[in-house]
Amino acid sequence: MSVKIRCFATTDIDFDGKLKALLAFETAQDDSIDEVVAGILKDVKKRGDAAVLEYTNRFDKTHATHLAELEISKEELIAALNGLPVAQREALQVAADRVRIYHEKQLMSSWSYTEADGTLLGQQVTSLDRVGLYVPGGKAAYPSSVLMNAIPAKVAGVKELIMVVPTPNGEKNQLVLAAAAVCGVDRVFCIGGAQAVGALAYGTQTVPQVDKVVGPGNAYVAAAKRRVFGVVGIDMVAGPSEILVICDGKTNPDWVAMDLFSQAEHDELAQAILLSPDADFLDKVSASILKLVEEMPRKDIIRTSLTDRGALIQVRDLAEAAEICNYIAPEHLELSMDEPLAFSKTIKHAGAIFMGRNTCEALGDYCAGPNHVLPTSRTARFSSPLGVYDFQKRSSLIMVSSEGAQTLGKVAATLAYGEGLQAHARSAEYRLKS
Repeated sequence: MSVKIRCFATTDIDFDGKLKALLAFETAQDDSIDEVVAGILKDVKKRGDAAVLEYTNRFDKTHATHLAELEISKEELIAALNGLPVAQREALQVAADRVRIYHEKQLMSSWSYTEADGTLLGQQVTSLDRVGLYVPGGKAAYPSSVLMNAIPAKVAGVKELIMVVPTPNGEKNQLVLAAAAVCGVDRVFCIGGAQAVGALAYGTQTVPQVDKVVGPGNAYVAAAKRRVFGVVGIDMVAGPSEILVICDGKTNPDWVAMDLFSQAEHDELAQAILLSPDADFLDKVSASILKLVEEMPRKDIIRTSLTDRGALIQVRDLAEAAEICNYIAPEHLELSMDEPLAFSKTIKHAGAIFMGRNTCEALGDYCAGPNHVLPTSRTARFSSPLGVYDFQKRSSLIMVSSEGAQTLGKVAATLAYGEGLQAHARSAEYRLKS
């Protein structure tokens, strides 16, 4: 079975239609999933521990009699870290250090200024008190997700970080537990699915209520996060992984093909697109795809992803590639070209920009430093990567002097009367001296 990746050009008469069809993705919720999730959340809110325990035993085939049995001790986390092969433990630590150093640059500071009449205005920055981190378990266990979600929260000053991770059939991923130890996660519970999101959002007798829930999950987790938003904050509801590569035609085609694979292997709905003005290069990449896909353990997933949602597109020039990129607003963007830093100035919408022929997207997934939790499905037009700022909040500071109240009071009263809010106006006028 070969990869039948679509190929077309911006000079095609129906190019706009082809591009829109390529990017089209059904984001509507599955009503049956939403109905199931609504019932689980209602039950967790009502029965707490008992409901979470019941669903966990049912879905993950565990046999706990009390929810407290599903909490992992700090000693077990440390043991998981110490039990890793040396190379793995060192790689985890290097990645964590790089992620921490990068995110320390994002810390926001409080500030204020005093006006001539003595009125003080400013902003006070504080961290969230408690955050819940959802980490996929079982086969889809990603220690990198622990690093990318836990470290910015800790850098921001979050006092308590509660991690939930499903352990189907009691299977605990030691690398995930080790990552929790490296990041200083405070408590870890072996629960997952909508019931875990509900436990974090509403709180139970054993699981404390959090202020925000972050981290990736399946369709049931995503639906649960949508439903609890407002009770708690959430990071985002992410769609399938995406990569857009813009190449001038001078990069090794095998490299580019493998970079496309790096996202296509996530799942069948992932999207990988290449833009280049060089038709011969596109042909070479196509040949590399056919040659290399047979080597890949996840070749069936890659084939489906590239066939259903992938594309090789010929553009007139790199300037046109930038225009198309800004329309696509990709999660991951690789600029495989000469002078990528200068070209990056033309990019307005992208989750993360990987510049230069040596900068493969995979480095960003694990250890480059910037966060790999990125906006998908064109939401990079209006949203940003996860960062320290997602775990901090701002309070406005206002301290009006007696003199300032004379000026501001008249302005406020005039506007309040115009809005028909007499109490607002009178409140301001009470402070006037005449």
